[in-house]
Amino acid sequence: MPSSLIQVPTQLLGVDFSSAPSRRKPVWMAQGERHGAVLRLQALQPFETLDAFAAWLRQPQPWLGVFDLPFGLPRELVETLGWPREWLPLMRHYASLGRAEIRERFAAFCAARPVGGKFAHRACDGPAGSSPSMKWVNPPVAYMLHAGVPLLLDAGVSLPGLHEGDPTRLALEGYPGLTARELIGRRSYKSDSKALQTAERLIARKDLIEALEQGRSRLGLRLKLSHAQRDELAADGSGDKLDAVLCLMQAAWASQQPRHGLPKDMDALEGWITSA
Repeated sequence: MPSSLIQVPTQLLGVDFSSAPSRRKPVWMAQGERHGAVLRLQALQPFETLDAFAAWLRQPQPWLGVFDLPFGLPRELVETLGWPREWLPLMRHYASLGRAEIRERFAAFCAARPVGGKFAHRACDGPAGSSPSMKWVNPPVAYMLHAGVPLLLDAGVSLPGLHEGDPTRLALEGYPGLTARELIGRRSYKSDSKALQTAERLIARKDLIEALEQGRSRLGLRLKLSHAQRDELAADGSGDKLDAVLCLMQAAWASQQPRHGLPKDMDALEGWITSA
């Protein structure tokens, strides 16, 4: 079915992903519905294991979701390593590698390059302000790709512009920092360390939530929250729940756009970050 004829699902998802979820730091999914320019947050759901998250993804229910994990690797890196230059064979090859081998390959690639240009970047990294998808520490997004994309493929979902699967379950790559920086600049609003979950970061989260509710972002949407939801998002010092909601905002934006907001000249090997 041509993408222009696919009915966009009304159920929207935003997912803050972890490659090693736990009770302390689960995968968080924000669920919502868009009514015109208003996005209503319906639920926040944690998944403490990748198996639990995978089981949810396999359910035959329509949705459009934005996931905070990279869906592709830089073309320059792929070509230098001699890996497959088509997306699906590349992802299958990447999933077959262990994390230690990935780290060794990427570290050797970086070691051969000059200071200041160690990492290869995707075309979307500049506009989005995101970390290169080959980083294995701070944050370990290379491992998030390694854990997350195979789950989506095994669940049979579609990744628009990259892979055709079930046309009623649509997964897009997102980056919550893109929308957060637009609204509060470079202010830090989260930390996984309890000791660093300061009053300043709490104020930044409250300011970010207020800006989302007032519809101040270029996404053109206002977030509708209950009092309890607002308090829950502000109280989460890790920022994981708020990051899921930021991805949900990007999903609502994508649901209104031709081609789900993907540029016509997107590199079908690298992928693209929603709303970049």
